[in-house]
Amino acid sequence: MEEKILKKQKNKFKTIELVYIGIFAAIIVVCSWISIPLTIPVTLQTMAVCLTAGLLGTKKGTIAVFVYILLGLIGVPVFSGFSAGVGVLFGATGGYIIGFIFTSLIVGIMVKLLGRKIWVYAVSMLIGIAVCYTFGTVWFIVVYNNSNADAVSVSAALGMCVIPFIIPDLIKIAVASVLCTRLNKYVKA
Repeated sequence: MEEKILKKQKNKFKTIELVYIGIFAAIIVVCSWISIPLTIPVTLQTMAVCLTAGLLGTKKGTIAVFVYILLGLIGVPVFSGFSAGVGVLFGATGGYIIGFIFTSLIVGIMVKLLGRKIWVYAVSMLIGIAVCYTFGTVWFIVVYNNSNADAVSVSAALGMCVIPFIIPDLIKIAVASVLCTRLNKYVKA
């Protein structure tokens, strides 16, 4: 009898984990659709990825990010501008989307190792986004240079794909760090 109860509790926990993964994948989707028109359009998807990893941890956070990417890959319009598909994911800027996996892993691992403190969230998100920038920029240069006659330099790629997003991403990291510290006691992932 006791074994049966434990098995039910274990199954219930797995169901809760799946629900959290689905909810946070949906949060990433919604945040990728929210576009703030500044000098360049800025979405909230990087904030959602950081929030997901900070609250769900390495495994569940990365799975939620992977679900988001997989939905876009199969054609569900989950990426910014309601876009989707292989062309978006493997296009010039697709490396930034794939880089979200690295961001999630870094944030989740650092929070697990160093604890759920606001400075840990902020530093881990900053490092995670920097790795995403690096991966995405290298990807952008390779794909762009393979498909265009005029090659793009590293400085030009940074000017197009990274520099305009630094300040908005710092603001999103600050917001996500505060949200993680406030919400982590409520999210039982």
